[in-house]
Amino acid sequence: MKEATGELNMTVITVVAIAAIAALFTIFIMPQIQANIAMQTACSNIDANGNYDGQVTDDKSSAGGSAVSCSNFTCTATYNGRSYSKQCSGTTTKTT
Repeated sequence: MKEATGELNMTVITVVAIAAIAALFTIFIMPQIQANIAMQTACSNIDANGNYDGQVTDDKSSAGGSAVSCSNFTCTATYNGRSYSKQCSGTTTKTT
């Protein structure tokens, strides 16, 4: 009986550890990855002046949401109230 209790305790500890790692990933890492992907897309679609005329937004705009905008070859993405910036190269232009 003691062996079964010890195995159950290890299972619970493992499940809690996996849940904690998943929560940390979702809260801290995933928004950064999403912002980077959105900025890469925006940088590849800027015009000759370095502006991105489209606005990438999602349906969660009332809850912090997300948005991407570029001007003068600098793209800024906002996800869940955090802002991320990226300097785009001046040689990338929008293809029409």
